[in-house]
Amino acid sequence: MVNKDEPFASILERIQSADISFPFIAKPDFGERGWMVRKIHSADGLNDYIIRINQKFIIQEFVDLPLEFGVFYTRLPNAATGRVTSITGKEMLFVEGDGDRSLKELILAKDRSKLQWETLKIKFKDRLDQIPDKGERMELGSIGNHCLGTKFLNRNDLITDKVSQTFDEISKGIEGFYFGRYDLRTATEENLESGDFKVMELNGCGAEPSHIYDPKSSVWNAYLDLIKHWNTMYTISTINHKQGIPYTSFAEARKIYAEFKKYTK
Repeated sequence: MVNKDEPFASILERIQSADISFPFIAKPDFGERGWMVRKIHSADGLNDYIIRINQKFIIQEFVDLPLEFGVFYTRLPNAATGRVTSITGKEMLFVEGDGDRSLKELILAKDRSKLQWETLKIKFKDRLDQIPDKGERMELGSIGNHCLGTKFLNRNDLITDKVSQTFDEISKGIEGFYFGRYDLRTATEENLESGDFKVMELNGCGAEPSHIYDPKSSVWNAYLDLIKHWNTMYTISTINHKQGIPYTSFAEARKIYAEFKKYTK
């Protein structure tokens, strides 16, 4: 965790002490849907990020592995085992060259990338007139978020008993964790069973089973999946309450929400 008012030299020293090198990921302490998540390539880039961010932020290793998944896990507090209920594959935003059109033309010709034009025209301002070779794939983003153009794919076909067992073992090591989504990167699909992956983020009760955003999925199926997960979350909270864990009061919830909106507006 980094306080934005911390001396810049001290921040760099702590990054080095943590054995983190450029490029790395910077993300806000409070945030959602990819807001202010950035891949930082240099000290100048970090300084620019500090100027723009309005709160504490996290610095973490950039995981350079080819496959990214969101894996949703649930377990009732009084149950011996839990299970994986959703797996989402993430296809980063990209364009493919045809040897004729410029990067700008390729971006504007694709519906998904066109929606990100205001951001991409700044990010690639020095390369917009370049003409990628035919078949050349250009990745336009490295942050796996739907709001940033990433395509979410339903990969529930990857759910197996072994996958559930692997995430059960990991989750039981996190005190009080019964419901949420792991965002991770790995080299192969099979690694979801073996546990050979790197977790980038763990999202709690605000998380969604993001396979519902697959373009082929219907809105009705999405609602059904959300309701199932919300029912599970409700059941978990009632069991916890019976075991002595108090509910969050309305006043406390309103205070948390107000603080969240303050930092993310």
